[in-house]
Amino acid sequence: MREHRARLKPETVGIRPPTPPTTRRVPGLRRDELARLAGVSEEHLKRLEQGRRRPSRAVVESLARALRLDHAEYARLCVLVGFTASEPAPAPAPAPAPAPAPAPAPVSASAE
Repeated sequence: MREHRARLKPETVGIRPPTPPTTRRVPGLRRDELARLAGVSEEHLKRLEQGRRRPSRAVVESLARALRLDHAEYARLCVLVGFTASEPAPAPAPAPAPAPAPAPAPVSASAE
């Protein structure tokens, strides 16, 4: 995961650079940034990277989306943690469609 974190620039995933700009100690995303994007705690992510925890399928999918893994990379991550990857990680849910406009009221015979 660290290798994939290093490939992503914070700006490409919607993280604004600090003002005033600071020097990053590591290239790419920091652990706390990836944890926030994936919706997991930084401590949980740290333990996953160290191999001290086995993630759930939902966490693997969240990490795959946050890291923008392609199907082959997602499949490899699944194999590494003991899952099979028959499909790519799901895309974020689309926004719900707007409700249709109400139908116009019928015109009564007395109104004519």
